[in-house]
Amino acid sequence: MAALGWLTPRRRSATARSVLAGEAAAEAARKTSQEYEGLAATPSGKPEEPEPAFPVVGDHRAAAFFDLDNTVMQGAAIFHFGRGLYKRKFFQRQELARFAWQQAWFRLAGVEDPEHMQDARDSALSIVKGHRVSELMSIGEEIYDEYMAERIWPGTRALAQAHLDAGQKVWLVTAAPVETATIIARRLGLTGALGTVAESVDGVYTGKLVGEPLHGPAKAEAVRALAAAEDLDLTRCAAYSDSHNDIPMLSLVGHPYAINPDAKLRRYAREREWRLRDYRTGRKAAKVGIPAAAGVGAIAGGTAAAMALHRRRR
Repeated sequence: MAALGWLTPRRRSATARSVLAGEAAAEAARKTSQEYEGLAATPSGKPEEPEPAFPVVGDHRAAAFFDLDNTVMQGAAIFHFGRGLYKRKFFQRQELARFAWQQAWFRLAGVEDPEHMQDARDSALSIVKGHRVSELMSIGEEIYDEYMAERIWPGTRALAQAHLDAGQKVWLVTAAPVETATIIARRLGLTGALGTVAESVDGVYTGKLVGEPLHGPAKAEAVRALAAAEDLDLTRCAAYSDSHNDIPMLSLVGHPYAINPDAKLRRYAREREWRLRDYRTGRKAAKVGIPAAAGVGAIAGGTAAAMALHRRRR
């Protein structure tokens, strides 16, 4: 896949496949977001010191990037998608058992296991091979309503809305298939999504990926590429994630947030005084960092069921 002119130059520290995956995700995100027009949780306890207004209203060179699994949504999107495909008889019971075990492990451990995630992606690719992209998109809409809508974290959803209310673009950044991620982003009223790009020819999945899964360093490459294309200043942007695997992406922006963090990310964030928030138990984060100016009270009551669809651009 040829690199497009608007994409950022490749960095030597990233693998060629990570760069390819990042570029493909950024290209797909920009393409899908053009079809649509682009809701902060109340901090528990008293802030240690006054915070400047954030997000900054009218700062159009700032944007927000949200990891999906266990940050925006409880569990992993690809596992919920697998459940929906099983219901529609795309694969057999033994494969569903593997999906169910991986999902149970993910929810109990609260961290991503690379082998589990890779196995899930390989399974998904083999399942969708030969199917039309349009067919899977239509099914994905149904699966979102069946398994995903009720698993959106209201607190994280409110953070995203604060950026939207400030006039900023908000993107999902996930290893989930870009088609699934795009559906979720649109249902949440977000700008678009960066996700793993599965190869298709004439609208039919080949069973292969473009580059590699959008995971770890590849996420950072995708954000970097999209920022260059959108003329964003990354020092003014925010990123949100639960996983230490996303430290490259979080380190890329001026406002990193650890949301429902795993143990490694929690330690890393504390050392660097990043803002933390944990919606799993309601316990106070180590460093209170969701600014009161983010609008919080009025938004926190919103739920996933009330999220509006984007209007199509004319």
